[in-house]
Amino acid sequence: MMRKITILLLGLLLIPVNGLAAGNSKVSVDVHYLVVSAAEDGSTNMMNMVNYTNQSEKDYTGEGSGEAVLHVTLPNEAKDLNFLDNKIAFKQVDKGFITTTPILGNQTMVLPYSYRMPKEQEIKLTVDYPVQTMQILVPEGRGSIEVKGIQSTNQGLFKFDDQNYWGYSIEGIMPKQTFTIVYNKDVQPAADSGKQNQTASTAGSNSTVTHTAPAFHNPGHLRMWAQSPFHRFNPHVFLIILSAIIIAGISYYAYFRRKARLGEERLGADQEERAFKLLMAKQKAIMDKIIELEDTFGDGKLTEAEYLAKLDAYKQHLVQVKLKLRDFID
Repeated sequence: MMRKITILLLGLLLIPVNGLAAGNSKVSVDVHYLVVSAAEDGSTNMMNMVNYTNQSEKDYTGEGSGEAVLHVTLPNEAKDLNFLDNKIAFKQVDKGFITTTPILGNQTMVLPYSYRMPKEQEIKLTVDYPVQTMQILVPEGRGSIEVKGIQSTNQGLFKFDDQNYWGYSIEGIMPKQTFTIVYNKDVQPAADSGKQNQTASTAGSNSTVTHTAPAFHNPGHLRMWAQSPFHRFNPHVFLIILSAIIIAGISYYAYFRRKARLGEERLGADQEERAFKLLMAKQKAIMDKIIELEDTFGDGKLTEAEYLAKLDAYKQHLVQVKLKLRDFID
């Protein structure tokens, strides 16, 4: 199950998100994926995959003179921190961990990590950087969540690798903003909760959960988009432009291929027409020679032997021409 969740997070990193002004922060989070599920001992697994984007052209090495590049605050009582990318250096500190690997200018660093929370305990999350979108995913049949302290959206069910997930979306989280997730592994969402047009106020808070949203994109997308030179483009617009270029290229190729083929066919037809006219001219010339030979023999200018020899030669030549003409007619 943990392996499937890791693959899911890697695949989801291409889902497009809406823009969010990062304010004065040089680093913002394009999208934060969080998969919440129950562990065998009853604790709560928290699998995270976060896209940190450097807004500057210069490499980002953190604020101040310390070694920390990114600060990640974890909930109180979080335990068993597991960092899933050995190419990024990190250190565990009080209330979370830091990374020490710089983020290249105008590039995105993908930070994968997980931790566990005690059983049936409310999970208080605090973000350290502006977050455009947080997507919280719960495997179908493994409980449900309630979000307090911030507006969230129930996005219904989607399927990945033979496993369904309930999706919840939070937009526009500001730095140092705190909200709470209540996970209950024994309470499942209603089957139609992702389709009803309604809002539900959370008791004791100003949170509103809206039960309408577009479905998730296909989670088979690769995270390489976030690290590619095109990651700043809207993937949908980029796909439309790329499709238009491909279609135009195919259309032009087909057009010029057809034009060349018609030209070849026309050239072939012209050559056949010239050959046919040449054979017709030869046939007429032979017939004229035979008529002339008859006149010459009638005037007594040729002996019978000479006449028959020339007539036989003309007839053989005429037969060959007629056979070639028959090829055109047949």
